Amino acid sequence: MSDFPWLTTLWLLPVAGAVIVLVLPATQRVLARWVALGFSVAVLVVAVLLATRFEPGGEQFQFVESHSWIPAFGAGYTLGVDGIALVLVLLTTALVPLLIVAGWHDEREVGSGRRVAHTYVALTLLVEAMVLMSFLALDILLFYVFFEAMLIPMYFLIGGFGPRTDDPAMRVRRARAAVKFLLYNLLGGLVMLAAVIGLYVLTVQQGLGDGTAGTFDFRTVVSAANAGELGADPALLNALFLGFMFAFAVKAPLWPLHTWLPDAAVAATPSSAVLMMAVVDKVGTFGMLRYGLLLFPDATQTYAPLIVTLAVIAIIYGALVAIGQTDVMRLIAYTSISHFGFIILGIFALTSQAQTGATLYMVNHGISTAALFLIAGFLVSRRGTRMIADYGGVQKVAPVLAGTFLIAGLATLSLPGLAPFVSEFLVLVGTFSRYQVAAIIATGALVLAAIYVLWMYQRMMTGPVTEGNERIRDLVPRELAVVVPLIAALIFLGVYPKPITDFIDPAVHQTLTTVGITDPEPSAPAQPEAGTATTGGAHK
Repeated sequence: MSDFPWLTTLWLLPVAGAVIVLVLPATQRVLARWVALGFSVAVLVVAVLLATRFEPGGEQFQFVESHSWIPAFGAGYTLGVDGIALVLVLLTTALVPLLIVAGWHDEREVGSGRRVAHTYVALTLLVEAMVLMSFLALDILLFYVFFEAMLIPMYFLIGGFGPRTDDPAMRVRRARAAVKFLLYNLLGGLVMLAAVIGLYVLTVQQGLGDGTAGTFDFRTVVSAANAGELGADPALLNALFLGFMFAFAVKAPLWPLHTWLPDAAVAATPSSAVLMMAVVDKVGTFGMLRYGLLLFPDATQTYAPLIVTLAVIAIIYGALVAIGQTDVMRLIAYTSISHFGFIILGIFALTSQAQTGATLYMVNHGISTAALFLIAGFLVSRRGTRMIADYGGVQKVAPVLAGTFLIAGLATLSLPGLAPFVSEFLVLVGTFSRYQVAAIIATGALVLAAIYVLWMYQRMMTGPVTEGNERIRDLVPRELAVVVPLIAALIFLGVYPKPITDFIDPAVHQTLTTVGITDPEPSAPAQPEAGTATTGGAHK
């Protein structure tokens, strides 16, 4: 079974599911959803099998598949997975089935005869396939193609399947949000394309490929870059790094390139918004860690202080703006900007502890954001409004909904015992060893998070039942099937994160070793050796 194409199977399964769904008769809406769910579960099973066969202490990239793709340009169909990519693959494949169940009835109200349900779930599966391919690609051109291609199905999910409304103005805003999402990310992708081409030219000049062609093979370019064999002027390498970083910062999103996110999150259905924030946007932070650091180690260290500064601004800015929101969905979207700031801070602190925390944060943020946003979406679908002021006393009429909302909210503010605390703590401790001031300022977001989460919960869930909320029903079995696994994961990983960190730690250490970065030496004074006499008089 060692020669079985596990990685190709992993990303092609959702593509096959999307194709089968689209050829089903238009009247088979329920069947289309079940087929999509079945394929998404099959993808999860393959990902779990990969995890059980993965050796954390083995080769850096495992299950490698390599075939010729465009030999004239040195591009290949090369796939592989390390511990960092593996945990993000597990996150993606675990969330998609839950999102399909959560969005079982999320389809825009359009004329009869349209294949609305078919298209909706097919687009979701296509996004999953392209995200998985981005995590698995070991060819730079192959990565770029899917990095950009995932924008198309995501654009249609945002613009074509938002919350149901008869308000033409709302539909216009939805279309604008989708276009804004697409334009921002396309701009980032075009800048990255220029950097990809520039990097390829360097491989041609240095004869890294076969014959007259260069190479897009990630491992070959990384080896040359870290051996100083690219032979480029440092200013050119810095420019190429900034080209990659710009695209990743847009997708992540990093302040001040974040403005598309709140609009897109509110315009999309809750399930599509979670797919975007918890899955698609992780490709940006993954790209920073995989491509930014490994391809351009010197440029990464040059610009790390600047990026750390922007990350700290994002952390505080996102939290402050979230406090002032009157729309619950927009509030949660702004919290993600703050959390992405923590992830980016951990990556560019350039310590093993911070990068382990950042990678773990990618997973934990995906789970906590999915829980909070989906539960809020279930509530909004019942009441028909996103305004926080329209709620009040919900815990009296829907105690399970309110209770799970509280747990998800406490996870968002990184309460000890819940998953995000572990990752946030690692990021802050790892950052403090290199950037003390940044870590101290970022810690202030913990207080701000408590304000926006607890104040939101107080206004929406406590107190007397506000008029119009009396008939809000509690979570139904389908919704519990979505929420319970997410809450369980938040608690389990908050108490016992070792199953995830066992994959992450070796990959992070291999990454830092490859680029020659070591952790700072402890600044604490050395302890006296055993047997050395220390008396009060001697200190005097």
